[in-house]
Amino acid sequence: MLILRISTTSPFVRKVRIAGNILGLMDKIRLEPCDTLDPKDSVRKQNPLGKIPTLILDDGTTLFDSPVILEYFDYLAGGGRIIPAAPQERFAALRLQALADGIMEAGVLRIYESRFRPVEKHEPKWIEHQTEKMNRALAALEESPPVLAPTPHVGHIALASALGYLDFRFDGTWRKSHPKLVKWLGEFAARVPSFAETKPQ
Repeated sequence: MLILRISTTSPFVRKVRIAGNILGLMDKIRLEPCDTLDPKDSVRKQNPLGKIPTLILDDGTTLFDSPVILEYFDYLAGGGRIIPAAPQERFAALRLQALADGIMEAGVLRIYESRFRPVEKHEPKWIEHQTEKMNRALAALEESPPVLAPTPHVGHIALASALGYLDFRFDGTWRKSHPKLVKWLGEFAARVPSFAETKPQ
């Protein structure tokens, strides 16, 4: 059985779990929580970066990070399921995934700034830099929201995870100025039950 090292609050873990559910793979995967801040946690041996998600295969090989794991899931499911085969569609999906991953990465860095530094030592320029990344990406997506496919691809899954993370960590403040994305996320959630099932607590 595959082992997925997780934290239920990680947007990248949520992305992988949603993909696994869409592809019908979750009955082959055991979820194993970890603490990336604990130097004794075995995740640091399984992934030298000490990051999640990390997937452990039956032979002990590990895969990381989320784009690689999603590609492996697509391979297990026969290929061309969540990563389109045709070049134009494939690279559009991968590009959207990269954009959504960037939103999540910037959001995580903002959270880390507040988590690991006292308020008086926060670096406003750093926070502003990450916030501007998120705002530019959201503006571009609001201008031209992606079209959902019958089976969501990696880009759709990543975007839903990113928007869900903004709801979770930033009180959904993005919603007021991005009505098209609000509608898009509602449609995704209606089609993909695992989006609600993987909501961070």
